[in-house]
Amino acid sequence: MQRRIMGKVIVFVVCVFCVVALASAQSASNVRATYHLYQPEQHNWDLLAVSAYCSTWDAGKSLAWRSKYPWTAFCGPSGPRGQESCGKCLRVTNTRTNAQITVRIVDQCRNGGLDLDISPFQKIDTDGNGYAQGHLTVNYDFVNCGD
Repeated sequence: MQRRIMGKVIVFVVCVFCVVALASAQSASNVRATYHLYQPEQHNWDLLAVSAYCSTWDAGKSLAWRSKYPWTAFCGPSGPRGQESCGKCLRVTNTRTNAQITVRIVDQCRNGGLDLDISPFQKIDTDGNGYAQGHLTVNYDFVNCGD
């Protein structure tokens, strides 16, 4: 009986560890966020028109889906990569001002962080410091897009 209880405790501890590991892999702190000129409003929210990496998988999605959130390229230190990141959403927080926005991943980048469209960049750059420096320092969490 005692062995059975101990076995269940070990399984529980392993499960908790896995959940914590998964949760921590879905967020990052103090990440560099630059801006990019996707300007989806000017391109009818067309992923092909802006040559976004995710257009291979997501260009055929409805206009409502493509325009629900502002766009970003993702190349952060944690989270899914390549096609697996396409269409996912991030809650991005400016570490300086705590301003937040939710964005959809539509592209890849190589800067080690995020490459936000200019509109969401400006929305969370509430003090103008990010524009002056050419980047923001942000935290991000993967969130449910509610699609």
